[in-house]
Amino acid sequence: MNFPHLHCPPWTLRAWPPLLWQLGRVAPLRLHHIGTQVTNPGEAMFRTTGQTLWAWSSDDGEAGMAWDWVVLGRGIVAMADPMAVVSNLRLVSEEGDVLSNTESALHFNTIVHGLPWQDEVVRAIGAEAAPAALPLSARAVTHHPERRQLTH
Repeated sequence: MNFPHLHCPPWTLRAWPPLLWQLGRVAPLRLHHIGTQVTNPGEAMFRTTGQTLWAWSSDDGEAGMAWDWVVLGRGIVAMADPMAVVSNLRLVSEEGDVLSNTESALHFNTIVHGLPWQDEVVRAIGAEAAPAALPLSARAVTHHPERRQLTH
């Protein structure tokens, strides 16, 4: 892949030429990890944060997506704001209408949660990859009997 924008900050994706992408398209969007930046290495009072950039080049053009992330615990990372995915993709409905930013957010989050981005973030911050580094939606809720339960 040849991405001339490779060394640009993730937020510059807004300056990439827009790429229309129709939902339900047979050809999948094949995003690859381009880079992950740690912007705040974390301190006693602040969590480790950063951005990750994923892109794909096709005959139609270059597509890119980037988002902020935050470390919630050892090996556990999450999107800092699921509504704030930056992309040059302009999603088009099956009827041919360009989706609004709010409508696109759901689809962008589906794409993000299908990527192994948390592994890349954990690698970038130097922590060990852990099973807990699964998307939040894929985690099972476990009961911890050693924790006291509040009663109402």
